[in-house]
Amino acid sequence: MQVKYSIEKLLNWYDLNHRELPFRSTNDPYKIWISEVMLQQTQINTAISYYNNWVKKYPTLGHVAKAKFSELLKSWEGLGYYSRCANFHNSSKIVLDQYKGYIPRDYKNFIELPGVGEYTAAAVLSIAFNQIIPAIDGNVKRVMSRYLGLKKITPRNYMRIKNKLKSWIPSQRPGDFNQAMMDLGSIICRPIKPNCDKCPIRINCVGYLNNKPEIYPMKLVKKKFPNFIVVVGLIWRKDKFYIQKRKIGSMLGGLWEFPGGKISDNESLIIGLEKKIKNECGSEIKVNEKIGVIKHKYSHFSITMHGFNCKEKSKIVHPGKEHRWINSEQIDQFAFPKANHKLFSIIK
Repeated sequence: MQVKYSIEKLLNWYDLNHRELPFRSTNDPYKIWISEVMLQQTQINTAISYYNNWVKKYPTLGHVAKAKFSELLKSWEGLGYYSRCANFHNSSKIVLDQYKGYIPRDYKNFIELPGVGEYTAAAVLSIAFNQIIPAIDGNVKRVMSRYLGLKKITPRNYMRIKNKLKSWIPSQRPGDFNQAMMDLGSIICRPIKPNCDKCPIRINCVGYLNNKPEIYPMKLVKKKFPNFIVVVGLIWRKDKFYIQKRKIGSMLGGLWEFPGGKISDNESLIIGLEKKIKNECGSEIKVNEKIGVIKHKYSHFSITMHGFNCKEKSKIVHPGKEHRWINSEQIDQFAFPKANHKLFSIIK
């Protein structure tokens, strides 16, 4: 009875305090799915504008399946983790071809689609189709770690969290239950200074009863990620410069970039750039003035990128990469990594 009462309190709290988000005003499984994909590794305030623009341009899964990947990448530009976009495109084509455009309701079939993991499958199927599957994201892990008094999210403790949620999730409103747990972690059970007095399930929470909620779970020591020195060249022909497309399947695959790459810490920037462009483009270049330096962080490393204006000494022979010569007015027609846009901002 006490558990049932706590769940009722949680749902009542959610009804009064839930976050107003555009993808919560729809039952369309496609829109719920794309929102969950965008929210992976992305702050919610950032994802909202991308979501609104995306569903306006691609109102159905069929529109995504039939779109060119380059067009989708342009809509995704700046959101990062571009493999999410590639996986969603591939999944949409599979759904169109194998399921006649209907997103599969069967967990096993849905989770086999590219890019669909345990959390995404649970979130989409519970919210869109009322399936009784707990969805466990970072917020929910924190809430349950404090509730159960777990300092480490070991595989065994993860199963304890999962089993507890399975015993809690109601047959009525399972999607709302999952979203309530997520909002509880975002609004009340925050990483720092949780507002326990307003928590609807605090009565049996170990963290609350110990008056030490922040010790659950233990904070992981952040690894020091490496920084790489990168040199790139804007190779000019009159008022146009050279860009090339990264290969599909590589990091940032399908995006356009300037030629260049990583060099060693003690290597000359100019000599390193000349070597990189010779290897990539088969061209001798003359390095002119420096454009500037930008810093950019990725998930597991960072870069310090040095950009230079260059001219051809010999014609670029384009070994194996799709390429274009464009002027500054054409930049918006192509999808570039954020680091390249930082250089564009210096040029402008």
